[in-house]
Amino acid sequence: MSASGGNKAIVAAFLANLGIAIAKFIAWALSGSASMLAEAIHSVADSGNQLLLMLGGRKARREADRSHPFGYGRERYVYAFVVSIILFSVGGLFAIYEGVEKLTNPHELDQTWWWLPLVVLVIAIGLESFSLRTAVRESNLVREKGQSWVSFVRRSKAPELPVVLLEDVGALTGLTFALLGVGLTLITGNPLFDALGTVMIGVLLVVIAIVLGVETKSLLVGEGATQADYDRIVDAINAGDEVEKIIHMKTLYLGPDEFMVAAKIALSADKPLREAAGDIDAIEARIREAVPVARVVYIEPDVYRPAIDPEPSTDVFVLKSSD
Repeated sequence: MSASGGNKAIVAAFLANLGIAIAKFIAWALSGSASMLAEAIHSVADSGNQLLLMLGGRKARREADRSHPFGYGRERYVYAFVVSIILFSVGGLFAIYEGVEKLTNPHELDQTWWWLPLVVLVIAIGLESFSLRTAVRESNLVREKGQSWVSFVRRSKAPELPVVLLEDVGALTGLTFALLGVGLTLITGNPLFDALGTVMIGVLLVVIAIVLGVETKSLLVGEGATQADYDRIVDAINAGDEVEKIIHMKTLYLGPDEFMVAAKIALSADKPLREAAGDIDAIEARIREAVPVARVVYIEPDVYRPAIDPEPSTDVFVLKSSD
């Protein structure tokens, strides 16, 4: 994913959430709606989340040093994981608490400003729709042809766009819950609908936070290349006549925009060292041409010994050749 594409979606979401949060707080202060308060806190949490994503992207661009020889690319995963925690605790748990409190101690809405929460919610839906539209447009630039949105969120190695997508979808769904809760309360005069809407918003945010946390944790632990990229690397290695066999190979994402390839290959036993070094250079060039994000490549030459060399079953993928 391009950094600029992710940043556009983050900035659009931040501006939308900041304006929405202010409007929601005003509507809550004048009406006393629990749903409006839950949505206001939700928008504040989302605004903070977008700032964290931008901070993570900035820190990830630092140059590699002795302490972090492979760079700081995983900073983006760390901050995305923090976002899921904030969404869970600040957004979801607070909304559930507020909703349960209003269920046990119902409060009538202030009828003087009955129309204000509805107006704010409708405007917020429009702004969140703009933010979601931006995120969808930027995601379509990097989403593979025919890939479902669920697969995109689960398989994307860059966390920013999936986070913003889920936040925007959650925000629109939460706004719908709030609109139903406030609307039914105003129509029936029963404050329980407002409280139920608040609880539904909280449960929704907790579910989204758990999904984000699970997916980001997988990236933090360390994921290998996708099957498609893995196959392209294998094909690139086998494209020349230098290699007798790929003994084993492993890949690991060092950050959203780069991963490492470590392969042990069998060369001819009588090949001179200078010629073997030239073969390795050619193999590395083919790998980087086939998969540009394979920026760190380690090739270990060896002689294939079936009785000694391990089978490549320790890797998560089955090796394939283009033959």
